[in-house]
Amino acid sequence: MTTRTLGYIVGSISSTSINRRLAKALERLAPEGTTLVEIPIKDLPFYSPDHDADYPQVARDFKQAIADVDGVIILTPEYSRSIPGVLKNALDWAARPWGQGSFNGKPTAVIGTSGGGIATAAAQQHLKAILSHYNAPTLGQPEGYIQSTPGLITDEGEVTSPETAAFLVAYLEAFVALVDRYAPATVSA
Repeated sequence: MTTRTLGYIVGSISSTSINRRLAKALERLAPEGTTLVEIPIKDLPFYSPDHDADYPQVARDFKQAIADVDGVIILTPEYSRSIPGVLKNALDWAARPWGQGSFNGKPTAVIGTSGGGIATAAAQQHLKAILSHYNAPTLGQPEGYIQSTPGLITDEGEVTSPETAAFLVAYLEAFVALVDRYAPATVSA
């Protein structure tokens, strides 16, 4: 059986983030052989090119965490019809220094939840444009626009709607298939 580790980035640093609850749900629903680990962003300072010659340790750790996983899921809220500034800041750290982008060739998926009827559709379109610039192979279908309703996902990550749980399982299976397509080939000696 193939085993893989997927990192996830929650684009909110709120202690009550519904996207963090969604991440916990994905952890619970991950297919056999797949482990999800968080790649935290809350301690990253503001990005500046002044750091390119000598990244702070927290930024080096962030970039290494992306390198260490087989694929990355980004869970984004939608702030003012786009991604949160804290998420954009993390992506800027990942993209620099020039020529050392962490997402180059890294399978990536985008999903998000909000209370609105279109969920995080506008934010996800902006995020996918950024990831395209980073040369990240990004899951196109299914798209993960989850409308959060009270009680849909518990604090522990239990999904109370069978239809939503089934969708999230299918979403993860599609992303795992993308990750496996980009896995390095093993050659016997």
